[in-house]
Amino acid sequence: MPGYKKSVEIDSRTISIETGNWAKQAHGSVVYRSGNLVLLATVCADREAREGQDFFPLTVDYREKFYAAGRIPGGYFKRENRPADHETLMSRMIDRPIRPLFPTGYFSEVQLLITMLSADEGTSVEGHALTAASAAIACSDIPFHGPIAGVVVARIDGKLVADPALADRERGDLELIVAGSENAITMIEGGANEFTNEQMLEALQFAHDNIKKKLSFQTELGDATGVTKRELSLRLPDEALMKEVREFAFEKLKAANQNTDKIARGNQIREVNKETVAHFEEKLIAAGVEKGKLEQSKKDIKHELHEIEYEVVRNNIFENNKRSDGRAPDEIRDISVELDVLPGAHGSAVFTRGQTQALGVLTLGTGSDGQRYETVFGQQQKNFLLHYNFPPYSVGEVKRMMGPGRREIGHGNLAWRALSAVLPAQEEFPYVIRLVAEIMESNGSSSMATVCSGSLAMMAGGVPVKAPVSGIAMGMFTSEDGKYSILSDIAGIEDHFGDMDFKVAGTEKGITAFQLDLKLTGITIERLREALDQAEKGRMHILNKMNEALNATRENLAPSAPRIKTIKIDQDRIGELIGPGGKIIRAIIEKTGADISVEDDGSVSIASPNQSSLDAAQVMVEDIFRELNEGDSYDGVVKRIAEFGAFVELFPGKEGLLHVSKMSEERVSSVSAIYKEGDIIPVVVMGVDRQGRVDLIHKDLHGKPGFSSRGGGGGDRGGDRGGRGGDRGRGGPRGGGDRGRR
Repeated sequence: MPGYKKSVEIDSRTISIETGNWAKQAHGSVVYRSGNLVLLATVCADREAREGQDFFPLTVDYREKFYAAGRIPGGYFKRENRPADHETLMSRMIDRPIRPLFPTGYFSEVQLLITMLSADEGTSVEGHALTAASAAIACSDIPFHGPIAGVVVARIDGKLVADPALADRERGDLELIVAGSENAITMIEGGANEFTNEQMLEALQFAHDNIKKKLSFQTELGDATGVTKRELSLRLPDEALMKEVREFAFEKLKAANQNTDKIARGNQIREVNKETVAHFEEKLIAAGVEKGKLEQSKKDIKHELHEIEYEVVRNNIFENNKRSDGRAPDEIRDISVELDVLPGAHGSAVFTRGQTQALGVLTLGTGSDGQRYETVFGQQQKNFLLHYNFPPYSVGEVKRMMGPGRREIGHGNLAWRALSAVLPAQEEFPYVIRLVAEIMESNGSSSMATVCSGSLAMMAGGVPVKAPVSGIAMGMFTSEDGKYSILSDIAGIEDHFGDMDFKVAGTEKGITAFQLDLKLTGITIERLREALDQAEKGRMHILNKMNEALNATRENLAPSAPRIKTIKIDQDRIGELIGPGGKIIRAIIEKTGADISVEDDGSVSIASPNQSSLDAAQVMVEDIFRELNEGDSYDGVVKRIAEFGAFVELFPGKEGLLHVSKMSEERVSSVSAIYKEGDIIPVVVMGVDRQGRVDLIHKDLHGKPGFSSRGGGGGDRGGDRGGRGGDRGRGGPRGGGDRGRR
């Protein structure tokens, strides 16, 4: 197939997509370019669904190659390994708007791979990766109701910017990744610095305007290739049998769904389903249906039961304005809060909303506890960590316990966005903050319960957050005749059977995190406005319940939390604190028991389990950079004995010479007869010469007649040092003295 290429100019930047030259054996492939950014997106799909397949197996993988930025991966294995969290999150963001655009009933396995081949710090990659993924499918013969496109929107210095440079994005107060079609928005992910609804809607409109610019050239490229979409061979169930199933089970499922308790309702629905399958299995066996066809019919029956329940749940909203648990569309479930439930933690809270319960646990750490991770642009560090755990017992199931999956990483990241906007500056609160959410029970929006429990745990633990944060999950049901109902605080069944999962978190002032997923082909700005207004009312209700339990950050940290102090030193003098081979900083740590970490910008973090240890370490660090003045007195430690005097350490990294002539009023014939290494001597600084050498005098002699001059001791010291240097030159293995004479 010949190569095809299309380009578009957006805000003085050229974006191009080409197909037909690279990865030609893939069913669809594009090379996507914007500046130095190069992405390869490929898609392949099985021709037929597997026998008995009853779900759509789509796999989306986004990966970054370190060579894209001219780097070699760190660590022992010098190749790209398991996906990093940000790659997993990107894969999820591409999957969410792409998945609903495949035809209903299409069960062939599809694999979509997006690879960064060349990096560009001058542009955000997420929107381009979404667009490249859509373009690859558009250029293939795989059925697809696209195209869509994506864009990253930031607000920098009050101005909305599309696909900004990474450095600009970091200093902005808004970060949204938005996907959409020509007529609607299909996915939103992002955070903001307490944005109002109107500010958020303005940003979404800006995003949609930019998305439209990335759509036409996808269509043009797909048309230019002339690829014909493959015919769909959808397996259809026996209509007569499905009609019988509906007649048998509809009223029974309708009655079961009237139970407002999730567990009891689930048990009743399972009994109806079990009874229905058994009834028709017996009937089919009696009719002589062969085993293979019988198994397929049973799957069709289960699918029809699911469709019936789908109708029952939705019809209850449209006909009675009542939800499965009896609530009105905008009603929030009962909320309770428990504080300080874990005495050994630095902060803890349990947030319960209906049958969803999250335990939030706070741990405060020092700078060395931060998470270091690597991207194609280099090493990074996170000082705020949020880990979300969803054990199987939370939904009454038995499952194998494994590491965090994409869902856990995604939910944790959403809560991280929501809470990171209210954290104090590192200079103000120099701790590494780790929150862990243990989902104890789940029936709808455990991620928003994580936000609430995390906010409460931090406030209970004394983290000076700017404001408490609450979160709510919104849903929507739509009908074929144009009716719709927006639901506040959705339960699991409404998430499962609904058309929208729309999560909003924020403070009383505004939005800090935002996520939208749709099972529809899109949602308009006008309907988003309505959902946002309803969400704000629900979010404020939840926030008020939280404030009743704890409305301000506690003044004191937990007794078990480390005490941390951050001081600044000159970047050029960091080596003085570290010392040769780390000698000085290790000495301070060993002497005080404090933990000390030093950053490249000169920030020194001192952490200790008690205040006295921290204070001692701070004094020792500050002493290293203290300017010595004549008359300053110290209790110094004798470090070395020489014939002409004793070298006394005033504090780590700073020594002075106590000459024999300034040790005593009487003549000292042998220094070693008076002092030994390790002795503590009270001394006073006589002065510091141009080379930084410090002259000392015994405190008892300071100010006495005949001992006020620096001359004698300083001269003797210089002569003695010169003599020692000569001895080293003559006797040393390198013959420094001989070289000097030549």
